[in-house]
Amino acid sequence: MKIALLSMAMLGSQLVTPVSDRVPKLNVEATCKASVATDKAMGLDLAQSYEDCMRDENAAQQQLASVWLANSNELRNQCEGEATAAGSDSYVDLLTCLQMADPAKSPAPVPALRGASKNRNKN
Repeated sequence: MKIALLSMAMLGSQLVTPVSDRVPKLNVEATCKASVATDKAMGLDLAQSYEDCMRDENAAQQQLASVWLANSNELRNQCEGEATAAGSDSYVDLLTCLQMADPAKSPAPVPALRGASKNRNKN
């Protein structure tokens, strides 16, 4: 019986993937909704739609999947902190942070993504 439990414990530990080895799950839906509301309240002529914001966030999430493990745990944690600051989750910000740290690890060319990035209206 002890051997069976030990075997199960060892098998289970092999199936667990540390959270830092995966792109984090961010609540970009809420951030995109808030971004659209802010753009509308500001009366921006070129306000981004919710659909465009989500498209950009999903594109950034897909790009992150290919570069996430190419970066150190320390950098991933730092960038995740920046991308989720003040409750404004953004894959665009997370991807941008990683790209700025080491542009050589980024897939080229990278399309201009706005998403829910905190810097989206600075263009």
